[in-house]
Amino acid sequence: MSLLSHPILSCEQARAFEAAYFGGDEAREWTAMQRAGRALGAAVQRDFQEIGEFPATARILVLAGKGHNAGDAFIAAQDLLEKNPQAIAEVLFFFGERPLRPLAQRAWRALVHCAHERVRVITALAGDAYTVSLDGVFGFQFRAPAESRVVALFAQINAHPIRFRAAVDLPSADLFQADFTYATGMVKTPVLQAARAGRVRYLDLGFFDGANPMPAVRNRVLVPELLAPLAALRPAISDKRTYGHVGIIGGSRSYPGAVLMTALAALRSGAGLVTAFVPERLAAAFAAQAPEVMWVGWPETPDGGLALEGQHLLKARAERLDALVLGPGVGREAETLALLRDIVATSAVPLVIDADALQPDIVAVGNAPRVLTPHAGEWARIAGATLPSATVVRKGPVTRIESGSGLGPSYHSFFGGPVLARGGSGDVLAGLIGGLLAHTSGEVELAAARGVLWHGLAADALARQHGQVAVTTTQVLDFLPKILRK
Repeated sequence: MSLLSHPILSCEQARAFEAAYFGGDEAREWTAMQRAGRALGAAVQRDFQEIGEFPATARILVLAGKGHNAGDAFIAAQDLLEKNPQAIAEVLFFFGERPLRPLAQRAWRALVHCAHERVRVITALAGDAYTVSLDGVFGFQFRAPAESRVVALFAQINAHPIRFRAAVDLPSADLFQADFTYATGMVKTPVLQAARAGRVRYLDLGFFDGANPMPAVRNRVLVPELLAPLAALRPAISDKRTYGHVGIIGGSRSYPGAVLMTALAALRSGAGLVTAFVPERLAAAFAAQAPEVMWVGWPETPDGGLALEGQHLLKARAERLDALVLGPGVGREAETLALLRDIVATSAVPLVIDADALQPDIVAVGNAPRVLTPHAGEWARIAGATLPSATVVRKGPVTRIESGSGLGPSYHSFFGGPVLARGGSGDVLAGLIGGLLAHTSGEVELAAARGVLWHGLAADALARQHGQVAVTTTQVLDFLPKILRK
């Protein structure tokens, strides 16, 4: 199936799309520039919350080139000045004011007209720190190399104290060091390889709504609307069995907390029933912490892992399960890994395989559809395995969901960020995907994409509320409802 998503275009494809979309209509281009600039201003102020409240007396640095990126930056600065009446903007023209293209010139006049007493042109950076910088110098039509003067000026800007660095569309010539790059209207492939892009945000301007043809490309970006069905009213005539039953197998004496986090996430996924198979000495303690889960104590190896002899516990309940999550906290005992291989080889329900269960001889056996959730190190371990029935969630700064066969679309999620760079984030994601898989009729790719998207959006909300540092992994769970209710 094709998931709700938008295309990621090459520069050539983007030029062709824009030419067809705007048809040379300057009025339509101006409307789009206003939408882009306003969306950029709002996004900057929203993302700034990850480091604190946007200061009332913000000092904004606008880096202006000649073209539309400069226009977007001017309108974003206007948006920020209108919302923060004590803020000021300083504009550094890289090539002077005269070469501005018509729409950029129009955006510049609008900025000056909006708050002329709080806008000034500078020719060099002042000594004080800036709150925000907006990079609108070069766009995707830039052709290397940059002039030595431009290279030196960007080096000065990168070294200057600036709390929040935002790039429009692409970091200029890959010289500007961005904290966030805002892809306005569409994502272009160079931003995926840009070394200095920071975190990428896609600002949807409606270019790919139903009225416009959508280019057929492999690389695509996930959009929040994919979660809309989860926010809808549930049928009045339904019960817990309507929403699926997910099983979880994990935990060990060495890593007891991982499987608990997975179970807590499965509870928040919307699944009707959650059963967790864990080492028997952990079951009672976990039941006290999450009584909604049906905890099943599993016989242990001498070292505290899951023993082969416990397979009858799963077999007795297998027919009641709709999906199964394997791996959180299991460790690497040979007996436990042999157990997991047997389960995967014989499973009749879709699987989520995570953590130490991501071994080449485990992920490739059996015929059940499966989601694999490797981080970079785990992917290196299993990349050579044959994975025709797998959907792979390659976790990272930009998480990608793609077929294990290497065919079909590659879906990119730009949500989440460094707040997820802590132990347990993957365990939470595995539980979310497992729960979604249990109540989406085995639509493996859909469950994987929704889980990644929901997890990332909740992490962004957490970071905006509490910052990136003094938080815990399971706090992400408290922001899942907020995402759906938006």
